[in-house]
Amino acid sequence: MTDEASALAAILAALPAPVPESVPVASCASRFSLVDLHASLPLPGFDNSVMDGYALHTDDCLRPGITLTISGEQPAGPDLGLSVSPGHAIRIFTGAPLPRNTAAVIMQEDVSASHDGRSITINDPASPGEFIRRTGADLCKGQLIASKGQLLSSAHAGVLASQGLASITCGRQPSVAIICNGSELAEPGTPLPAPGTLYNSNGPMLAALVAASRTASSIVSSLAGDDAVSLTNTIRSHLDSSDALIIAGGMSVGDHDLVKPTLAALGIPASFWRVRIKPGKPFLFGITPSGIPIFGLPGNPVSAYVTASLFVLPALRRLAGAAQPEAPKFHATAAHHLHNQGDRPHWLRGSFNPTSGKFSAAGLQESHALASLARANALVRLEPNSSLAPGDPLAVLPML
Repeated sequence: MTDEASALAAILAALPAPVPESVPVASCASRFSLVDLHASLPLPGFDNSVMDGYALHTDDCLRPGITLTISGEQPAGPDLGLSVSPGHAIRIFTGAPLPRNTAAVIMQEDVSASHDGRSITINDPASPGEFIRRTGADLCKGQLIASKGQLLSSAHAGVLASQGLASITCGRQPSVAIICNGSELAEPGTPLPAPGTLYNSNGPMLAALVAASRTASSIVSSLAGDDAVSLTNTIRSHLDSSDALIIAGGMSVGDHDLVKPTLAALGIPASFWRVRIKPGKPFLFGITPSGIPIFGLPGNPVSAYVTASLFVLPALRRLAGAAQPEAPKFHATAAHHLHNQGDRPHWLRGSFNPTSGKFSAAGLQESHALASLARANALVRLEPNSSLAPGDPLAVLPML
């Protein structure tokens, strides 16, 4: 059996390099940059006014009660090439370029304007440098905006657009196919065909999980029966059109667990099979000669969810260009006693309260207990043969 860390390392090492794709800046949120992005222009790009008010010469700062002649007006927009001199002020507006020799901008609320608008009297004096945005104060030319492999946000779109960029190079998001294996499965929205059949819950759950991770360009899913012909044909059909394949069910050692031998017959041997975790032990990973990763998930819903969260989502992030593909964990404390008496690490699902910072295990922890999974918002890893007391620290993996 492979330990959890070695399994993830082997998966990430086997993946092909991210495929570069030009992405409009307005669509870059939740994408990973494939290059370091540096500023080519400073922000602000020129000295400008923070406020609507008046540009003052240095000789007229810190002088309450003086009256100054208005000698021009500079709105936001093209620089009119104005200059301020002692005894004069220039009307200026927020974001407008500063006239030459401006030492400070005084707010319009701190002056009294004459009835004819030709002069102002300073009531509350301005200090040198007041209400001025200096060139490059926010971003210097050459400064790093985002690193290669960094997850970009909507705020990055604004900064990149300020540099005049219309598009950037990101990793192409993979297309994902999901196959749920089992002759007992029926698609939701159709009548159950016979006693002993059940609705396919893994397919919609895994599709929703991948969609919530925002790592895939497209997601398709289908069912395959417990026979080699159906499974082989379904796998082949998706390998022709997908960048990653997830197969749920058929991973154990029963007579109807055919995924592992079917993949071997297709020339796709398992890189490893079975991972030392609970739930999720019968997890499989393989990769085709052309570089398409195949993830074999256990059929029990909680096992499928946990292994998808731990192994599939990081792989999809890496394919999309992430430098750090593992999801960040949050620090928390145990709300009550937690126990793992088994010989494998146990991923418990439960409720994390961000206000109190406490985690509580929720409901049944068996691998089939789908309803308790839906009541949870976080996963926590307990080491083998270990216990945590109330208040003990732990790391929480948020559920999507």
